[in-house]
Amino acid sequence: MNQEMNQSTGTPSAQAAPKKNYTTLLVVLLAISVIANIWLMYNRKQVVEQNTFLITENTDLNAAKDTLQGQYDAALARLDELTGKNAELDQMVKDKDGEITKLKSDIKSLLTKRNATVSDLKKAQSLIATLNTKVKTYEERIAELEKENTVLTEGNNRLNQQNDSLSGEAENLRKLGSVLHISNIRMEPINLKKNGEKEVATTKAKKVDILRVVFDIDENRVVNDGPAEIYVIIQGVEGKLLSNAAYGSGVTTDADGNALNYTVVKRINLEKGQRMTNVTVDWKQESAYQKGDYNISFYNNGYKIGSGSVQLK
Repeated sequence: MNQEMNQSTGTPSAQAAPKKNYTTLLVVLLAISVIANIWLMYNRKQVVEQNTFLITENTDLNAAKDTLQGQYDAALARLDELTGKNAELDQMVKDKDGEITKLKSDIKSLLTKRNATVSDLKKAQSLIATLNTKVKTYEERIAELEKENTVLTEGNNRLNQQNDSLSGEAENLRKLGSVLHISNIRMEPINLKKNGEKEVATTKAKKVDILRVVFDIDENRVVNDGPAEIYVIIQGVEGKLLSNAAYGSGVTTDADGNALNYTVVKRINLEKGQRMTNVTVDWKQESAYQKGDYNISFYNNGYKIGSGSVQLK
């Protein structure tokens, strides 16, 4: 009767084992496995792509070889960038018997080996690391040389500027040194008698026919032999310039580039280191001289080199 009651209520008997549903568990485990495999593959790829990675018996040798080849190509590209930047380092890189050439040859031999072993790839990896170290050393050395060159260039520029400045100063000094110096200035108002055959000194304005200026040129050891010009400026009463273009008056410039009106120019032939005495400049004008003070200035190479005055009564 008990058995019938169990059957009618649908309750399993004590002797029957319960059936569990393993589908969900299997799906979860499968998903975990897939995710783990994906992560492991990705992690292995990341490790292989790094500059240094572990090569073991379980390493995908083809992938490792591709990565090493990429690293080697990158090192060669860095070497190419360095070429031409420094002659000394260029020679080190290009030297057939040099260490760089041997490294490149050994690495290429290992990476192109058809059945490269784990040992071969490890050796290639070590050689590539050595190559990268040397490339880094060259890069640092070139950076130092470029910095030194920059410093030298800046120093040379400063020296050139200083030389230009000194040259300019030397030229200015030479120019100043070549400026003539006059002394013993005398002014002699002259009255002409007997149709100009006789000259008589006078101080009376109405009798003056020629205003004569006499001076000496001191010796100059800087100026070269040859022609020189001395500009004479005569200012009469109230500072009025005595001038007449027909008698040689004109305009020049002073050392500052300003216009300088002159009465007459005296052209002379100099001898280096020789003194010239009694250099004479005569000024004759058509109009009569007025009573008063007459000031005379002398210019050479734009610089004032002397002055004097005379009074006419």
